[in-house]
Amino acid sequence: MTSLLPNRRGVLFALAMALAFAAILLAMGRNPICPCGTVKLWHGAVQSSENSQHIADWYSFSHVIHGLLFYFLAHLLWRRWKLFGGRPAIWALPIAVAFEGFWELLGNSPLIIERYRTVTVSLGYNGDSVVNSLSDIGFMALGFLLASRLPAWASVALAVAFELFTLAMIRDNLTLNVLMLVWPVDAIRVWQGG
Repeated sequence: MTSLLPNRRGVLFALAMALAFAAILLAMGRNPICPCGTVKLWHGAVQSSENSQHIADWYSFSHVIHGLLFYFLAHLLWRRWKLFGGRPAIWALPIAVAFEGFWELLGNSPLIIERYRTVTVSLGYNGDSVVNSLSDIGFMALGFLLASRLPAWASVALAVAFELFTLAMIRDNLTLNVLMLVWPVDAIRVWQGG
């Protein structure tokens, strides 16, 4: 069976890429840590200037789901469709880190930050701190590794549970986040605003 887990070289490459994305985010002018001057393990207030500034927040669950989805795609590419002749896919996690890192760059661009402010309830959103972006990449890697260990049904159940949990707790989740960015629905925005 083809392994989708990286060897030491793949892990080091993934870490180097994450650090490179951090350097790019710093060059883009992103704050290294929360402008409040602290780094918290958890920050749970969504409508707050500290949202997306600390290590973990409600959106960390979405990044775990990203990892579950990236593992599923890697499984299709390497195991099901025998990409690259079905050789061991030790580069699957580094490729997932690359996709997540590119999302962090795009998600912290002025275009997407303004889009969040315009079409979602995140009116005061200013983008992520670099610490939060690195944590988001780490939560994605956690989801990827969980998916490598769990049966497929458990990965699906975990993703659905996270979606329902965050929907109940903050009236937002990965599905609504994507929907509101791509095709905003006023009724959803009003409902999310409480």
